[in-house]
Amino acid sequence: MAPNVLVLGGVGFIGRTLVCHLIDNNLAGHIRVVDKALPATSYLSEAQKKVFADPKVEFKQANLVNAASAEKAFTRDDGSQYDYVFNCAAETKYGQAEEVYDEKVFQLSTTVGKEAAKRGIKVFVELSTAQIYEAGKKPSSEDSKAKPWTSIAKAKLKAEDELKKISGLNLIIVRPAIVYGPSDILGITPRLIIGAVYRQLKEEMTLLWTKDLRINTVHVRDVARALWHIAATKEDGGARTGPVVSGTVYNLADKTDTDQGEINKHIEAIFDIKTGFQGTMISQFAKLNLESVTEDVNDKHLQPWSELCKAGGVANTPLTPYLDRELLKDNALSIDGSKVETELGFVYKHPQVTEALLREVIDEFVASGIWPKGTTK
Repeated sequence: MAPNVLVLGGVGFIGRTLVCHLIDNNLAGHIRVVDKALPATSYLSEAQKKVFADPKVEFKQANLVNAASAEKAFTRDDGSQYDYVFNCAAETKYGQAEEVYDEKVFQLSTTVGKEAAKRGIKVFVELSTAQIYEAGKKPSSEDSKAKPWTSIAKAKLKAEDELKKISGLNLIIVRPAIVYGPSDILGITPRLIIGAVYRQLKEEMTLLWTKDLRINTVHVRDVARALWHIAATKEDGGARTGPVVSGTVYNLADKTDTDQGEINKHIEAIFDIKTGFQGTMISQFAKLNLESVTEDVNDKHLQPWSELCKAGGVANTPLTPYLDRELLKDNALSIDGSKVETELGFVYKHPQVTEALLREVIDEFVASGIWPKGTTK
């Protein structure tokens, strides 16, 4: 019998892609999606809407920070338990107050973790982030030094540590690099939007730091595939052969060793613009005045994007070129994502970031009516 799956935060970018993967490959008998956001107002693509309308998929709206809501989210009518629980729920916007991340990352994860342990759930997968590692050129493996450099990552690491203390929780932690692909709003997409802005402005796009600044990536479809591969038994289409060793960690990162130069190369091709870098000296000066620099950068980009959207008949869009100052620092994200390959035989289907994969992101947004037409070459 096909397994029953609970996807917490299943309307979000990674969650919805996981739900699509499970339905498209007939891997689950029943999927409950729980999220505070409604699918109807979350800019699902046509393909995603079809998946969410599938009779195997059930949606429940809930605020998972609340213990009573979490209990309801896990409770099935027939009294049985879910075979697999994936926690993709978290605040993902940058630049929020620390209390927001404490509640919507740390408290949320520990609440649902306790509920999973109470019920003896066989596998509980916590989606964390590779931003918990110390920034640097040397690729971080799963046992590398933790030194989170975004507020989200700080809350995620705190949540990981707390989850590890929960008795009886069959915990697997997954730490992806920057996730990109269809429905990505916060990963590589702001850079693509800025590319569209500079095509409109007919100016060269110059970014802080240098082309060598690592911003390692992983495609969202590979993340969805990896989550199932790691969690599910061989009988259920995964790779697991024994019980979960609680606290096991897997990084996810493709083979590109993506840096700013690599992404800019594709942006130049997509938008037919020139790109460059400010270099270390000017960037170091900017770092001393990061607040005002961030404000200036965003002021320059927001107006032209708004005009592009207006001219293209896009009235509402979640897409923005806004960059938080946390992301303008010179923190290198360099990640070794090979353990999942060597230990579990996982194969990345999108090992390289390509122009075609980035164009796919834009094309889907255009088809959904949230990216103006005619902005690319």
